[in-house]
Amino acid sequence: MARNSRKIAVAIPKYGLVGGAEHFVSELTGQIASNPYYDISVFANKWVTNTDRLTFCKVPIITFPRFLTTLSYAFFVKRKIAKMDFDLIHTHDRIFDADIYTMHGVPHEFWVHEVRNKYMGLNDRAIAWVERWLVRNPRCRRFISVSNLAEKAFLRYYDVDPDRIKVIHPGIDVSRFTELDRERCRIEIRNILKIDTEDVVILFVSMNFDIKGLDQVLASIAKVKAKLHPQKIKLLVVGRGDEKGYMQIAGNLGIGGDVIFAGVHRENLERIYLASDIFSILSKFDTFGIAVLEAMAASLPVVVSGNVGAKDLVLNGANGFVIEDRADIDSASEKFGILLNKEVRLRMGEAAYKTALHNTWDAVSKKYENIYDELLEYKS
Repeated sequence: MARNSRKIAVAIPKYGLVGGAEHFVSELTGQIASNPYYDISVFANKWVTNTDRLTFCKVPIITFPRFLTTLSYAFFVKRKIAKMDFDLIHTHDRIFDADIYTMHGVPHEFWVHEVRNKYMGLNDRAIAWVERWLVRNPRCRRFISVSNLAEKAFLRYYDVDPDRIKVIHPGIDVSRFTELDRERCRIEIRNILKIDTEDVVILFVSMNFDIKGLDQVLASIAKVKAKLHPQKIKLLVVGRGDEKGYMQIAGNLGIGGDVIFAGVHRENLERIYLASDIFSILSKFDTFGIAVLEAMAASLPVVVSGNVGAKDLVLNGANGFVIEDRADIDSASEKFGILLNKEVRLRMGEAAYKTALHNTWDAVSKKYENIYDELLEYKS
């Protein structure tokens, strides 16, 4: 006998727009909505969607003064949801009341003090206050973290039973890469960027060069080239940052001619991954790092720092390498040197692809559905 559908409220200020959390929620919620057992309403201020299986509810946000942004969203979401009858509330942002809170980041105080090394301003205090309210709300029974790294940061700041926390990594649509012809992408992209087909291309993708550790990647590549001078290595930097400043760093390291800044390439990003050979970010801190999983889906071995949450998916020497101390240039350059061997690189790239296959959105959505069912049974 078919089960009666259950009404689920999903809270996210921006749905389906540019951004890691926004994309995550769009993929996950769209996947779950394909199950007719769940009747899902999304409470957002702005949204973009390509499915008719969701109901959208407009939530106003007061953006000036800035400290009212999070407060107003939390207030208006609570008021709107209270007027309706839902079996479960799943939030992906800081609000006052929910059954499940997926934490796409770390505690806000941790981010401000330990990652940005700044003081808490009025807006920061408002965000942290709403966050504490939600975490301490007895209704919130499940906290979902996107990585073990983020979970540890959460437990440092909040006295929460670890059994109430579950790590579920983001998913990936591998068809974005498998539907493209790798050799054709390699030829076309390298022609556009004037990269020789025989060059070994190390790819760096980020919208924040500083946080993602571009300086450490540059230093590591310079050390590799100093040891293996004949080897043709190029660093391809995709994203937005201080290009002039980092090009000067590359020049001082003697590798200015081996670094290509390609700018932002959202439309061609999959083709760029497929045209590359190795992927690396040596972040100061990265809650997860979806670019790592994208690289794996494109069959690229990865070299990441121990401060990258996606290191959960990296098996040292099998599908990539984790540099626990990002300042250890010797270790990073050694790993790049290992991956210059084409046979090793291809073998590890294949292993990386298999890792991505275990982290599809279908697999992720099933984990969430199990949590939904568990909580719905508890509440019934």
